Amino acid sequence: MPPRAARPPRCPRCNLAIHLCLCAEIPRVETRTRILLLQHIMEVSKRSNTGRVAALALTNAKLFIHGARAEAFDTAVLSEPGTWLLFPDGPVAPPDAPAPRQLVVLDGNWSQARRMTQRLPALRALPRLVLPPPEPGLLRLRDTSHPSGMSTLDAIARAVALLEGPEAAAPLERLAALRVQRIADCGTLN
Repeated sequence: MPPRAARPPRCPRCNLAIHLCLCAEIPRVETRTRILLLQHIMEVSKRSNTGRVAALALTNAKLFIHGARAEAFDTAVLSEPGTWLLFPDGPVAPPDAPAPRQLVVLDGNWSQARRMTQRLPALRALPRLVLPPPEPGLLRLRDTSHPSGMSTLDAIARAVALLEGPEAAAPLERLAALRVQRIADCGTLN
């Protein structure tokens, strides 16, 4: 990998290298479900991070940084009625439960996500939306240590498809595929 000074500059909005910038392609996706992205501080500077792009696309989303001293996360928002957590295991909501009004999405790798649930007790009490494992052949930029692992953008698209239908999720799915394809065509995240 080239030294940091030799890397091309990044877009301040989507965090990709300027020549890979997706900003012109980011759709405006309206959902009934409010999406709260809780991004681990170690994910903020990663070029492969998709939480920021998801937050830019979703009109009903808010991005918080977990571990940032300047921006303390108010856990009271987690006690709002109808709040669920997108997570691969834990207390699943009963099948007859009404759909969530607010979905908390942890943006980080698996160990970071587990640590966030350990450090924020309010997360552990939330009912879970558990997604089925991704289909074989899902394009990825990072390896995952969990069989249900996928990017944050892919996970949000799949959750929106479950909660609001495939039409609502289609723009997010196209954005995720475009992002991976653009980076793969270039051969680098730089």
